[in-house]
Amino acid sequence: MKKVELLAPAGNLEKLKMAIMYGADAVYIGGEAYGLRASAGNFGWEDMKEGVEFAHSRGKKVYLTMNIIPHNSDLDGMPEYIGSVSELGVDAVIVSDPGVYSIVKEVAPEMEIHLSTQANNTNWKSAEFWYKHGVKRIVLARELSLEEIREIREKIPENLELEIFVHGAMCISYSGRCLLSSYMAGRDSNKGHCAHPCRWKYYLMEEKRPGEFIPVYENERGTFIFNSKDLCMIEHIPNIINAGVISLKIEGRMKSSYYVATIVRAYRQAIDAFYENQAGYKFNPALLDEVCKASHREYTTGFYFGKPSGNEQIYHTSSYIREYDFVGMVLSYDKATGIAKIEQRNRMFVGDEIEVVRPQRPYFNQKIRWMKNEEGEEIESAPHPQMILYMPMEEEVEEFTMLRKKADDGK
Repeated sequence: MKKVELLAPAGNLEKLKMAIMYGADAVYIGGEAYGLRASAGNFGWEDMKEGVEFAHSRGKKVYLTMNIIPHNSDLDGMPEYIGSVSELGVDAVIVSDPGVYSIVKEVAPEMEIHLSTQANNTNWKSAEFWYKHGVKRIVLARELSLEEIREIREKIPENLELEIFVHGAMCISYSGRCLLSSYMAGRDSNKGHCAHPCRWKYYLMEEKRPGEFIPVYENERGTFIFNSKDLCMIEHIPNIINAGVISLKIEGRMKSSYYVATIVRAYRQAIDAFYENQAGYKFNPALLDEVCKASHREYTTGFYFGKPSGNEQIYHTSSYIREYDFVGMVLSYDKATGIAKIEQRNRMFVGDEIEVVRPQRPYFNQKIRWMKNEEGEEIESAPHPQMILYMPMEEEVEEFTMLRKKADDGK
């Protein structure tokens, strides 16, 4: 059995590197045009070139999102853009629109094409249609059950790949085809500018009493009637793999480097454990604890085991659950002295208990015994954003190692 691909989001160059170092087999990125995450950092040409080289040097792949639903003006310059992307060595482009697909085929006929979830592929006949037109992979709609996915797999050509989302935010609308943001905020979600009005608080207004807003109570804080839980399938890796998919996708190009690394690391361990002992595989509950250490909403299995009920929505808040802070990242480590050079990402103090999370090895706990600034002066805290500091490590670490601690206790 060929091992499934673990596909991670990369909103910028640092996130790309973190995803790969923490176990992703491939990443998907957005350029500065044509993707559906306009607010992500995204990639200019130099960063894209460096990212592709970084990935390829480690045997990993890079896919580029071009999955907007374009208007006429969006097609201007697209052939030149695709030509440049092809020269950089991007492994595939992800598209949803037949016009964009046509331009890719004309300009870069050898380029691998993946059909985005935005194309709402929910049946085997549609998948077969796209395969006949040269699509290599279908990113299936999130609204499918595992049973439906198995049926699609059975009825399509063997070399047509299937990709599904396994973790991250869910959209209230069919595979993200939503007009709510355009209507309420003038921001087109299908061109990468979603304002996420599904996460807003709503009130009721009676026709003959304009301006009198009546709370729709779920509790005293109001209600969030469109606010879905986050998808999490880490407990169900065998079910997913046995459905016949080739790629497991994590959502989140706008999420932090810490989020990407934490989620990728947990899924990497779950997938590897399954392949090491398929007959005797048992899920390790510690991995669910691990994905809960990244900022998240309450979790759901989405549509995979049947249509969601009302319990798949969060009615009392749109806030994330955040139990841990990402406080620093190791830039380098001196084995002779045991001292690490660290870039601060959140406040930390001498005496704090931290978890030290390494890319390919188990994490360990330690106390911050002392810290020094770049001038070699001892400091009690690291309050300045991205300041450089030094501290001793109780075990060997490496570049990209993350430091985290329980969420700020008010120091």
